Amino acid sequence: MFGHDNRELAAIFVGGAIGTAARAALATLAVPDPGRWPWPTFVVNIVGAFLLGYFTTRLLERLPVSSYRRPLLGTGVCGGLTTFSTMQVETVRMIEHQHYGLAVGYTVVSIAAGLLAVYAATVMVRRVRLRA
Repeated sequence: MFGHDNRELAAIFVGGAIGTAARAALATLAVPDPGRWPWPTFVVNIVGAFLLGYFTTRLLERLPVSSYRRPLLGTGVCGGLTTFSTMQVETVRMIEHQHYGLAVGYTVVSIAAGLLAVYAATVMVRRVRLRA
């Protein structure tokens, strides 16, 4: 049987609740229309990618090792905040409504912007000088 750490699971649960609540709050601002850019999903995914790059780099390279910070912030908060599945459903709805260019553009821009956000956060953390 695989062992597990209940405190790590609790950290993921708490972080996931925070991230999911933030995403749900943002999603109430606009109901997605398959003929328009789905800004709420796009924004949370890019912000989540940036935060994941920031937390991962900072926690692994700048702070003392912790068993709970990465599960809380990375897996929990960022995992709850971002929503790849919603992006896929929105893309399929665009295709079903024959908005092919929008669907392709949304998919490509979402993936590229997410990768860029992770990279930018990583570079930002690494450029901050460590105090001696």
